[in-house]
Amino acid sequence: MPTLPRLPAGPPGPSHWTLRAKLLASVLALFTVVMLATSALTVLETRRYLEARLTQDLEGALNRTGDRQGLPDLDADGDGRAPPLSGRGGAPGGDKILVLGLTPDGAVTTDPRTDAELNSVVLRNGDYGSLDADAVERVTASLDGRQPVRVALGESVGEYLVTARSTRDGGTLVVGVSTAPADELLAKLLALVVGGTVVGLVLVGAGGAVVIRRSLAPLDRVAATARQVSTLQLDSGAVSLGVRVPERDADGRTEVGQVGLAINTMLDDVEQALQARQDSEMRVRQFVADASHELRTPLASIRGYAELTRREDDPVPPTVTHAIGRVESEALRMQELVEDLLLLARLDSGRPLEREPVDLSLLAMNAVSDAHAAAPDHAWELDLPDEPVEVTGDGARLHQILANLLANARTHTPSGTRVVTSLRPEGSMVRISVSDNGPGIPKDLQGKVFERFTRGDDSRSRAQGSTGLGLSIVAAVGQAHGGRVEVRSDPGDTTFSVLLPAT
Repeated sequence: MPTLPRLPAGPPGPSHWTLRAKLLASVLALFTVVMLATSALTVLETRRYLEARLTQDLEGALNRTGDRQGLPDLDADGDGRAPPLSGRGGAPGGDKILVLGLTPDGAVTTDPRTDAELNSVVLRNGDYGSLDADAVERVTASLDGRQPVRVALGESVGEYLVTARSTRDGGTLVVGVSTAPADELLAKLLALVVGGTVVGLVLVGAGGAVVIRRSLAPLDRVAATARQVSTLQLDSGAVSLGVRVPERDADGRTEVGQVGLAINTMLDDVEQALQARQDSEMRVRQFVADASHELRTPLASIRGYAELTRREDDPVPPTVTHAIGRVESEALRMQELVEDLLLLARLDSGRPLEREPVDLSLLAMNAVSDAHAAAPDHAWELDLPDEPVEVTGDGARLHQILANLLANARTHTPSGTRVVTSLRPEGSMVRISVSDNGPGIPKDLQGKVFERFTRGDDSRSRAQGSTGLGLSIVAAVGQAHGGRVEVRSDPGDTTFSVLLPAT
């Protein structure tokens, strides 16, 4: 039994993808790379711009807060509380401002005129508020000289970009602007980029699939033509390759057209080669038929003259009698070979056979009886169904199938071999089988036992010569009846089978 190839585990890799899948994957990968690179550059540049704007807003807020040499007067509305600066009255472009004054020892500065703490911030909800002790500590801990730094001040306040400047009295003035507007804008931009990339992938995938399918349609038609040619029976008989790649797909100006044109050229060459082969085979078959027919007359004459010498009244020397007997025997053998060649030539030419009901059971019994008479040293057995088995065909040729199979078993097996002839209906077919327990057929010979002039002398003992045409006649007659032949052989078990259409 042939060993089946092992299938790879898991899904096939990219090397096994179709060309359509590879092109679509390449387009999507290229689109993804371009979108990611463009999006990353856009987000990074936007972030850099927004951070620069925050820094400018912070500088504006610091300038409006007061003189860098001392604390400014922030109680402009006379309510005793230092109001925060807003975008309209403070830093340009800033919506939320933080102002914090610190003494040299880190305490919150108070305005000496109003006793109000210099600690004001705009909360997330837009209300005015002040920093608690924890937030003030975080601001103080995060200050890094004159460089602006981001500080997270809790859920209610949010994140601020802050910077500090020294005052005249040695304290510190801290001013900050909220980063929420810039962060929200950056988050929206990032969501837009991601969403656009996903939507773009879907659109490019769908559109690319349609474009690729339409672009590869000519290649599909070329492949369909190749598959159609592969189903044709090109091994024997007259072959006409009427299949060609359509003219529109054989335009040499395109890549697919070049493939189609090459296939059409190849099919033209193959058709010419097959026609030349057919012409050569027909000439050989005609020669064999003519030669076989012409040889029948001289062979009949040789046999006739050999028989006449036996009827002479005058005594013939024993040596001459032996020689004449050998001439007659070899002439008979040569006549059988000529008849076999002539039969094969007629079958090759498609000459129709007789079509009439044939009782295969009766043929099998007669053939086995003849085989028993020819080789009584073999054990001949019959295995027939209870009811007669009938087919439609040429009775003489079907008898020749059985006779040749039995002669093959008789010739190539030693004395005492058990040979069983059986008939079995199998659906719409009838199986004729001849089995023996002889030495068997080598594996390398089993594939060609039905070819002409094939002999198995090296593996199976034989008591007499063989033309090598018996099994080829079995195959030819079986095929002429619309059937097929099979062989299965192991040491001690060899079976030849012919399957014929049932009546």
